[in-house]
Amino acid sequence: MALTNDIDILISRQTPIIDQFTLRGDYSAYDPVFNVSATHNVTDIPAAINPTNGLTYSVRNASDTFAPSLGGILPIGTRYQLTGPLSYASGARIAPSTAYSGSAGFSLDQPLLKNLWIDQPRLVISLAKQTLRYDQLALRLQVMTVVNNVKAAYYNLIYDRQNVDVEREAVKLAQQLASENKKKVQLGSLAPLDETQAESQVASSKADLLTAQQTLAIQENSIKSLMALNLSEWAYVEPIPAEQLVALPENVNVLEAWRTALRLRPDIQQARVNLAKQRITLKYDFNQLFPELDLQGSYGQNGFGGSIGSDLNIIQQGHFKSYSYGAALTVPLDNLAARSTYKADKATLQQVLLQFKKVENAIITTIQNDVTAVQSDFLTIDSRREARVYAEDALTAEQTKLEHGSSTSFVVLQLQNNLTTARSAEIRALADYNIALEQLAFDEGLTLERNKIQMAPP
Repeated sequence: MALTNDIDILISRQTPIIDQFTLRGDYSAYDPVFNVSATHNVTDIPAAINPTNGLTYSVRNASDTFAPSLGGILPIGTRYQLTGPLSYASGARIAPSTAYSGSAGFSLDQPLLKNLWIDQPRLVISLAKQTLRYDQLALRLQVMTVVNNVKAAYYNLIYDRQNVDVEREAVKLAQQLASENKKKVQLGSLAPLDETQAESQVASSKADLLTAQQTLAIQENSIKSLMALNLSEWAYVEPIPAEQLVALPENVNVLEAWRTALRLRPDIQQARVNLAKQRITLKYDFNQLFPELDLQGSYGQNGFGGSIGSDLNIIQQGHFKSYSYGAALTVPLDNLAARSTYKADKATLQQVLLQFKKVENAIITTIQNDVTAVQSDFLTIDSRREARVYAEDALTAEQTKLEHGSSTSFVVLQLQNNLTTARSAEIRALADYNIALEQLAFDEGLTLERNKIQMAPP
């Protein structure tokens, strides 16, 4: 329910979706671009005298041009363009004339130095892929956090419910002793002070029970809140855990835990993504230090005729060709901006590496503390269990002594308090151990695997 309803998860799920659309849009840099233009031109030339017959002629030239082209860039940086202009011209000076001309060809421009192994489109796409990966890890971390919080709240809920039972038992023991003392006072075999002490213990135990019940109610609301439930609708619903607190021993190897955490934790993987992004940027800026050396070439077939059909037929025959090849070199004399950017990127990479090392060190320390907590909490459970057993035995023995007049109510009351404390401490130790195991799994990056949760692609 928490994974379905949690607002932070719902928000985090949208980010990778947005990243995917952004990445798809970045690939549009390789989309071919089609251009077409149609132009009609008319030019009037001032009148002139024909020297042959002495007549005056005005000249009007007219032309229609249709120029389609298809161009773009390839993932290896090659720029290409396909062209096929077709024109019709008419004019008159001494006698009218018309002609169709056209061509079909292509041109290529291949970078050999700058923009060869990476250019702006490849930079943007590579960074967008890393951003998508980073945000997917952020979503995974958010899911892990919610699961870990729910598990901790769940174990605390079990503890609070069992602690209420412990406090009820304490009230019951205090009431039993108070009832017995009251009868003995009435019979004159016990001083009134003992009855007063027992009644005081009853009142104190009831107060502790009310506190435990209040804590339980707060914890119930907390777990409802973690499941993102509407408290106005779930106010009278009592969440009851389906199990009791148990301590299952786990063999924890700190070295293996370190290796697992350094491989799987989302934050260390995010740090690796930041490193990858900076290295991609550094690679691009290093390539910008080189001069531009582009290999250029073009090829075309031309046509000319009195009709559009004859023009296209000549182009198809390929008798009239045009081609070119060569290279263009552009050398910036200073290139200060590119050199400064590259140096800044190298410094930034060192900074990101230090940040990565900082995350590694924090993980190692956290895992060490988690393993210590798991091992210590497991040993504490046995100690708390023994303390509870001894407290029960001590109270039973003292109650027997009290019945035979060789003890006092004050001592029995102290032992009742000791037993209540020991019982509460035992279940607290059980809860702490289970919470410590979940925290270790979280810090190793294994929360989802431990709880058999699979994340579907966003």
